[in-house]
Amino acid sequence: MAEAMAPEKAAAAALRTLVVDDEAAARALLVEYLAAHPDVEVIAECADGYAAVKAAGDLHPDLLLLDVEMPKLNGFEVLELIAAGPAVVFSTAFDRYAVRAFEINAVDYLLKPFSAERLAEALARVRERRARGLGTPPRAAIVRAWAAGRPLERIVVRSPERIHVIPVERLDFIEARDDSVRLKAGSEEHLKAQPLAELESLLDPARFIRIHRSFLLNLDRLARLELYAKDSHVAILADGTRLPVSRAGYARLKPLL
Repeated sequence: MAEAMAPEKAAAAALRTLVVDDEAAARALLVEYLAAHPDVEVIAECADGYAAVKAAGDLHPDLLLLDVEMPKLNGFEVLELIAAGPAVVFSTAFDRYAVRAFEINAVDYLLKPFSAERLAEALARVRERRARGLGTPPRAAIVRAWAAGRPLERIVVRSPERIHVIPVERLDFIEARDDSVRLKAGSEEHLKAQPLAELESLLDPARFIRIHRSFLLNLDRLARLELYAKDSHVAILADGTRLPVSRAGYARLKPLL
């Protein structure tokens, strides 16, 4: 949930800040530390990633103080779903995310428990970066950093109505739609603004096979291959869906069958 803050600071407060952490005590400590900085205005506190995405869209903060490991959505997934703009400072108890945080150009990385002085250092970096007009990194960089050399385990999609979290094992296939993809998972379909080639590079190549320039297939869903015409095949999925298989796609599939 998101808790809106009363406008207690001067209207001239410049650094509008969103505090995101699933632990109430951690949020309270951050707010206490931030109160010592007259140019910082805490505009909302969020206890989970869903609330953070909504608050960022509604309130347009200048700064996100963002935990990494949270229920529902983690910090990297929150960044993937919000519009570019705010500077980002991660605050987390796990130092294994430090390299990934700096890979996406986060302003700073606070390892819990941190002091008021350490937060002040991070805020100084935020002010300096903000003066140079540097904000949230590109979405593609965020996704790559979160994957960090391991296959994606789930895909997040934001629709006008809600946020969907789709475990990759539920996917049947992925279809290219210009600069977007159609994600097919049983009776569900979702559109996501992401190039097929980018998503392919993040998925497990032993499970998801490019069978055509427009299709990635979850190999677990393949029932059989049929010859459609000379040098042309069609993939028949377990639910009866038929997908085209190019010559190059057939060459990739054949050793796996």
